[in-house]
Amino acid sequence: MTGETGATTGRTGERTRLRLLQMTGLTSSCDRFSLAPLIVVIGIDLRAPLVAVIAVASAYYLAYGLMQPVWGLVSDRIGRVRVMRVALLGAALAGFASALAPNLLVLGISRTVAAACVAALVPATLVYVGDMWPAQVRQRPLAEVLTASSLGTALATAGAGVAAELVGWRVVPAVTGAAAAVLWVALRRLPEPEREPVTSSPLRSISTVLRHRWALAVLALVLVEGAVVLGVLTYLAPAVQALGSSAAIAGLVAASFGAGAVVLSRVVRLLVGRLSATGLAAAGAAMLVAGWTLPALTVSILTVTVGGVLVGGSWAFLHTTLQSWATEVVPGERATMIALFAALLFLGGSVGTAVLAPLADAAAFDTVFRAAVAVSVPLAVAAVLARRRYGDRGAAGPVPAAE
Repeated sequence: MTGETGATTGRTGERTRLRLLQMTGLTSSCDRFSLAPLIVVIGIDLRAPLVAVIAVASAYYLAYGLMQPVWGLVSDRIGRVRVMRVALLGAALAGFASALAPNLLVLGISRTVAAACVAALVPATLVYVGDMWPAQVRQRPLAEVLTASSLGTALATAGAGVAAELVGWRVVPAVTGAAAAVLWVALRRLPEPEREPVTSSPLRSISTVLRHRWALAVLALVLVEGAVVLGVLTYLAPAVQALGSSAAIAGLVAASFGAGAVVLSRVVRLLVGRLSATGLAAAGAAMLVAGWTLPALTVSILTVTVGGVLVGGSWAFLHTTLQSWATEVVPGERATMIALFAALLFLGGSVGTAVLAPLADAAAFDTVFRAAVAVSVPLAVAAVLARRRYGDRGAAGPVPAAE
């Protein structure tokens, strides 16, 4: 009886840890994807031009990307749970500051600080799972944490617009800040994993990665993908609002990306082992080009919605293939490679958002989507040809997107 009680207690503790990690990942995604549906509303409320509010979103992506490798190095030295709690406290304070921001400058600073903090959360939760769960059962908790993160994407893009319409945009950062504060307290119950002391030099690890030609190829591809996916996604909600729709409708349309990613990631899991990595990349590349082609032809609620679903499918197929590839190319420096992969993804998102800002400010959203198509086509061709040339030797199946 005592043994059964101990096993039950162990399972309960494991479930509690997993729920905390899921809520942490969900909160990070909610904070990250809630800004885009609010861009137009914030501009009206703070009497700021659209291009200035877009600059805040661009700064958010930049801070999020640049802090990924920094937090990775810190977590190796002070611990996963400590990093998550420090980041959650910073995100909570930044969220409340954003909700009270009297002008765009304060909002920009507080959102950038929030991005720098929440950048720690998803990578730290994934590394925590790797530290605490045995390899033979690790895939299940990893999938559950990443599914919660994807759910946060859909909830944020849909819920932010609705909340802005019903209550006002300030409630959105206030809610994510409150969630971060609650988790900061709750994570005291999370045990810190044991880990080996770190002795290697970060610069040496980075140098090793950058000397590998296939690593450079993957990093170049994800940089462009960040620009053409994350950068352009910023403009889904503003494009719909430019048609005269409310922030609530625009947010629901923008949520099509998250919905497409969640649903089609299930299809990817069914195809892993039946379709090669090159085949999965080709399917995702085709969805990316088709997704941006539809609104490039004519901007409407229907074309933007269907386009968002297709680009979400590309995220499930192409991005996860690139992510899995990134874990293979330099096995001895996998953590550094993944940190650089994430950093360049969001750096690309920041660049894409900034470059397209003048077009969005002029409400030329058809041109925004045409530019996306123009970049998507060579990216699609390069990704498929590179993956085919690399081959499927030792290729692991794509994993759910962690960023």
